[in-house]
Amino acid sequence: MSEELEGKPLNLDKLEGSAGELAAYCEAEFERRRNSGEPFDEASYLEALEMTLRRLQVLEGDGFA
Repeated sequence: MSEELEGKPLNLDKLEGSAGELAAYCEAEFERRRNSGEPFDEASYLEALEMTLRRLQVLEGDGFA
C-alpha cells in the first residue's frame, strides 16, 4: 500500500466509486449499531473500515475495482 495513503486521514465525503458506496453504507451501519443498544466496539469498527477503504482505494487506483 502506498505510504501517501497510509499517512492521511480518510475524508469519507470525497471518496468515489466503490469506496464511496462502501463508506456510505458503513456510515449508516455504524449509526444503526451505535443506536441498537447492543454492545458495539466502535474503535474496532472504524479501524476495520479505514483499513478496508484504504485497500479499496489502492485497488481502484490500480484499475482492479
